[in-house]
Amino acid sequence: MAKPKNYKKTSIWIIRIILIILLPVFLFITFQYFSKAAPTKANIVVDTRSIAGPIFTNWKALAQGGEEKGVRMLENAVPDIAGLFPRYIRLDHIYDFYDVTKRNKNNQLVFDWSKLDTTVCDIYHSGARPFFVLGYMPPDISKDGSLISVPNNWTDWSLIVQRTIERYSGKDMRLCGSVTGEWFTDIYYEVWNEPDLETFGQWSLYNDEKNYLTLYLNTVKGASVAQNVNHFFLGGPATTALYKNWTLLFLDYIIDNNLRLDFISWHHYTKNPDDYLDDVNKLNTWLGTDQKYEKYRLTQKIISEWGYDSDPNPIADTEISAAHTITSIINLLTQQVKLAFAFEIKDGSAPRWGILTNNLQRKPRYHALKMLNNLGDKRLVLTGEGTYVRGISSFKNGIINLILTNYDQKNTNTELVPVKFTGLDNGEYEFKMIGLRGDLMNFPIMVNEGTLNKEILMLPNSVILVQLTKI
Repeated sequence: MAKPKNYKKTSIWIIRIILIILLPVFLFITFQYFSKAAPTKANIVVDTRSIAGPIFTNWKALAQGGEEKGVRMLENAVPDIAGLFPRYIRLDHIYDFYDVTKRNKNNQLVFDWSKLDTTVCDIYHSGARPFFVLGYMPPDISKDGSLISVPNNWTDWSLIVQRTIERYSGKDMRLCGSVTGEWFTDIYYEVWNEPDLETFGQWSLYNDEKNYLTLYLNTVKGASVAQNVNHFFLGGPATTALYKNWTLLFLDYIIDNNLRLDFISWHHYTKNPDDYLDDVNKLNTWLGTDQKYEKYRLTQKIISEWGYDSDPNPIADTEISAAHTITSIINLLTQQVKLAFAFEIKDGSAPRWGILTNNLQRKPRYHALKMLNNLGDKRLVLTGEGTYVRGISSFKNGIINLILTNYDQKNTNTELVPVKFTGLDNGEYEFKMIGLRGDLMNFPIMVNEGTLNKEILMLPNSVILVQLTKI
């Protein structure tokens, strides 16, 4: 059967119409694809004569969650913890895991610190001070026996807080045989843990029965009557993230009731380390919105839990997590966060978030935190970081230290990174490269005209410490 004479023309017009419709879509997709900036390759330059500023050792803070009730989890981990030279260890579940309170036959509250003391001594034996989470609600005073309920009588809660501070900040206290005096100064007490989360009570900031503001008020009441104690820090709210509503309503209540607040704390889990650059910037912006917040602009900022993922994730056991750790700390140092508590020290019976397995195998993240301890207290000027490769450098005990990391969630980016040290004295140096598991190479090298150039192969999610020592 013969086709109509205009069939061919009709088909051409249909094709043209389709192209006219699809062309903008095609152009938009093409523009979106090519407009994304190509990854920037690193070209690291360390000026060994220029100080960028101080290095705050905020990574020397570790947190332990509630993994195994009735088990002294930190006891056999003390040597491993001590190897990281922590300043503080955050301890959760202090009231429910350690059976601190009970009622006697006269229905009076009595205290038994023996179980908590043993873990506190483990913290001291590791070289750190305790950072206590004041929680959870002891069943003996809880309205319904739950660990996340309000107490029958807020006076009981205030008394427990008072006794806790008198015990662990007391001027005349002695623990662990020889721990006394200065070791009981500057202890931290954080009011609850993630109060906004349903698991831990889903406390509110509004006028209902389970109000975090009421909890904080009665905590301050207990702290304010503690007798014969050293200087200590009290703060919160330790929310699951930094929330504007929580922060400002909390501060409004602090201001209106003239309450003590020594630090502002929150948690932050993210796969993108650059997110840590936003926290303090956002907080400072919020505090700048009203003159009444001025006094809190210099209040200590503490991230009391941080990590790659708030849920258990196998990546916590890999080099990806180690590279994430170094990149995150570089950002946290930039923001001058007072303390950033890596969560957590030790796994329970199943793999979780630990830097140590339950049987004390050291994970890559452990080695990353240990590597950071090579840094001194002065940060050298470093330029030329890329999209994936980041770095931090310092001078310590006659050694120039440079830590490089190549963090890539896709685990595909490899770079041969040019590294230049400027401002050096001429002469012979020892050049050493160290990976997470130990030495990679070590050789002498001559420096002329004050400059040293090297190329360093950075495999995906590798972490390398470069040390340069004049011989």
